[in-house]
Amino acid sequence: MRKRTRTLLGSLAAAAFFAVAPAGAIAETYWQCVPFARLISGIQIFGDARTWWSQAVGKYETGVVPRAGAVLCFKPTSRMRLGHVAVVSQVLTDRVVQITHANWSPIEGSRGKVEKDVTVIDVSANGDWSQVKVWYDPNRDLGGSTYSVHGFIYPDATSRMLAASGVTRFQNGAIAVAQQAAQQMASAVRPNSQGPMSVLSQAADSTDRIAALIAAATRPDNGSN
Repeated sequence: MRKRTRTLLGSLAAAAFFAVAPAGAIAETYWQCVPFARLISGIQIFGDARTWWSQAVGKYETGVVPRAGAVLCFKPTSRMRLGHVAVVSQVLTDRVVQITHANWSPIEGSRGKVEKDVTVIDVSANGDWSQVKVWYDPNRDLGGSTYSVHGFIYPDATSRMLAASGVTRFQNGAIAVAQQAAQQMASAVRPNSQGPMSVLSQAADSTDRIAALIAAATRPDNGSN
């Protein structure tokens, strides 16, 4: 399977922000996996990630078949004592999905960041999503560790409605940060040139082109490694 890249933060506006903002400009933006997963999945479970699977019993449908919008629940480990939760953003095959999650890879030396559409592969012997490998940004590849998972918690109708609202709030917040960064950068670097929204537009166009190149490179007819 061809190695996949990742996009930081869960919106195009946030990606544009990276293109125009000075280093460290979002140091105050720190996400834990639980509140982020709850925000974008709409699944109303609270408490440590390691408790989500047991809390879901009788409240949400659960299973071992990946679905877009479901929450993948990781079992705790000695290095990840509180467990982890991530939201499935896309199902590529029955054993390969993309997830969007927070506080996994250190990005530029900093934790608490959101990674969008990163690869997770089911490596279990029986294909039951009990063992997975996860994209790890410092490696620019799947990480070396194998993680045990409980399975997937599936959103209900209420969750999907809340998720739509949550993603909107997250994107609006990212847009506000991006606009502020663009204002600051445009004033400092281009005081008598293009306006800040033009800078954002150019960054967004660049991000679209990059996304198109990634999509073309990962099509099945281009081969795999």
